[in-house]
Amino acid sequence: MKEWLYDWGGLNAALFHAVNANHAAWLDRLMLALTWAADHDRYPLYLAVLALVTWWRFLRGPASPAARAWMLALATLCIGYLLDGMLVIGLKYAFDLPRPPAVLPPDSLVIIGAPELHHSFPSGHASFATLVAAVLWPRTKTRAGRAALVLFVVGVCLSRPYLGMHFPADVLFGSLKSLLVVIAIRAALTRWMPAGRG
Repeated sequence: MKEWLYDWGGLNAALFHAVNANHAAWLDRLMLALTWAADHDRYPLYLAVLALVTWWRFLRGPASPAARAWMLALATLCIGYLLDGMLVIGLKYAFDLPRPPAVLPPDSLVIIGAPELHHSFPSGHASFATLVAAVLWPRTKTRAGRAALVLFVVGVCLSRPYLGMHFPADVLFGSLKSLLVVIAIRAALTRWMPAGRG
């Protein structure tokens, strides 16, 4: 079953090699920056920025739809980070799938940074990037803003195989899982706090 659900009949490894094969110094720096931005250690930074925006909106009108919508986003980020983090840790230890350096010949891949061998599935970086983007999506009204959120998630998802840290299945599942978590949390909070719509 793993052959089709995770290996995709060899396509998972083939896609990994397609992303990991070609490197350039500027691209290495970009991918490292994207990975840095999507590390769960950045959570306090994202939380602080979102809390400041919410506070500013609240000062402008505590009962306004915009203030309530930002409060909903802040609550979704807080709950989502805890729930999604538990899912990522639980799934990593439950499946304990090897990372690319553990199963591929050393001369067939490029690793940027310290190699990791275990707990490949799902990608925590892809999960966190998607969590942040999905939380901000309803509050981002411009095409440029939404395009930036999509590019952030796609860039992070590409950075993990590019750096030699994850297979594509890891980042794909991590992203989809986090998207569903945010949708579920937002739906529950909206039902409990109907004024949070907007």
